[in-house]
Parts: sequence; structure tokens; C-alpha cells
Amino acid sequence: MRYKVLVTGKNESAITAFFEHTSDNFVVLSTSTRYEDIVGHIDYFVPHVFVYCLYNETRDSIVQMLSVNSRLMRSGIPCVILGTKDDCDEFERIAVGVASLVLHRPLSATAIQEKVLKFMEERRAKGKVDEDDMKPGELDPPFAQETDADGKEAEEVEIEPRKKHILVVDDNVMMLKVIKEHLHEKYDVATAVSGKVALKFLERRTTDLILLDYIMPQENGIAILEKLRAKEETKDIPVIFLTGVTERKKIKEALCLKPQGYLLKPVDHDKLMEEIAKFIG
Repeated sequence: MRYKVLVTGKNESAITAFFEHTSDNFVVLSTSTRYEDIVGHIDYFVPHVFVYCLYNETRDSIVQMLSVNSRLMRSGIPCVILGTKDDCDEFERIAVGVASLVLHRPLSATAIQEKVLKFMEERRAKGKVDEDDMKPGELDPPFAQETDADGKEAEEVEIEPRKKHILVVDDNVMMLKVIKEHLHEKYDVATAVSGKVALKFLERRTTDLILLDYIMPQENGIAILEKLRAKEETKDIPVIFLTGVTERKKIKEALCLKPQGYLLKPVDHDKLMEEIAKFIG
């Protein structure tokens, strides 16, 4: 079983390390520290565990976690905090009872994941983890076991061939949700809230096509496409830009890198499906 981990916080190095050293035990997604984004990802991604990477937190940011925790508790999702002892102590002083697991830095990425894995395995042994709560397409096995009326295993049956896979990259969680709704019946869909997350994903897995937001914080779509084109493993993946930008100069700038397509937001369902079908059917 792979546990879904939602990671947030101001400690960028800790979050990056988590992605760089992610083992086969985790599916990781990051989000911003905005309350709306955190809650949106809790509802959309439905993680098994929430990891908050602390760094010089203000009282307001810690108090916000009390509101986030109420949403976590309703869904039975534990909260793990990671930070220096001083940061963790201050967090626990204000947000009493929020953290189910406290990890003090310095701690290697491997050690962090080992501790989180041990914590989740203990919860699983107590029946506190829903093992069926995985999003469609994330871990589709090549075969499934069927059971007869008596609960006995029937012969192994082959599932239909996997759908084509699409990676959607956008910093707007609601846009990710809308696009996934458009695509999920015909394609397997993975989503990433930033270019950094998308690139980390592509280090471990491949995809048949990328839908890439043009304007994102930190690195925009052009910077991400340049990195994709510079790598042998990703240079031939079809990329379609999604953007609300209509300025002619910006459009020319994007087209210089020769993406396979360019669609304006809000995305029309039929146009989106038609554009995708040109490249992956």
C-alpha cells in the first residue's frame, strides 16, 4: 500500500527533500499554506496523512491550523509536524492536540519518511487507515483477483489495458479539479500544483501528455517546458499550454518553444478533448 501524503509549510527545503527522496511507500502532493488551498487539497486529494513543515511560524499561521485540524479530524486524517524543537514546542503550545506525530529537525529525509511510514503502519494495524481510499488510476495493478460468492479466489483475470496517462500542472486547485472531471472517464489523470512537483513526478514516472498552466508562481509554464525539452526522458512528451493570457507577445513567447497546443481558459470541454485526441487518441 502507498500512503497519500499532503505536504505544506514555509520550509521549502524540507518539502523539496521529501519529494527528492520519496520512496515507493508514498504518493506525495504539496500545497500552499493558504487555508483555502489546504482545505481544497484535503477534499480533493483525500490524503492518508498531512505533513506540516514548520519554519518561524507566526501565531496567526498556527491558529489557522486549528481550523485545518477540524477538517482533518472529520476525515480521520492525522497531522504530522516537522521542525526545530523550538518551532514544534511553540506550535504545540498554541495548537494543543493538533499534532499526532512530532518530528524534530535536524533529521534526514530518509529518517523522516521511515518515521512517517512506521506511524502510518501502526495506524493501519489499528484499522485507522482506509486501504481502499486510493484515487482511480494512481495504483492500477495489471491484474485483479476476483472472488466468488463463497469468498474464494477465482482465477486471475486481466484488466483492460491501461488508459493513456495525462499530467495536469496548475497552481489553481479548483482548475485541477475541473480538468480532472473533464478527463477521468477516458484517461488516467495525475495532477501537480507546481512545476517543481511535476518535475519530481516525472523523475519517478512517465506520462503520455502534459497539460501545463502558462502562469504559475516561482516558475512559469515556459520555464517548465524548457526543462522538459532539455531532458532526454521528457523532451518528446506532448505539451499543451492552458492559460488565460491573450496578449499576443506572450503567446508568441510560448509558441517559440513549440508546444503541441495552446488553449485559453476557461477551457471548453469539447476543444480540450479534441486537442488531446490529436496526440494520444
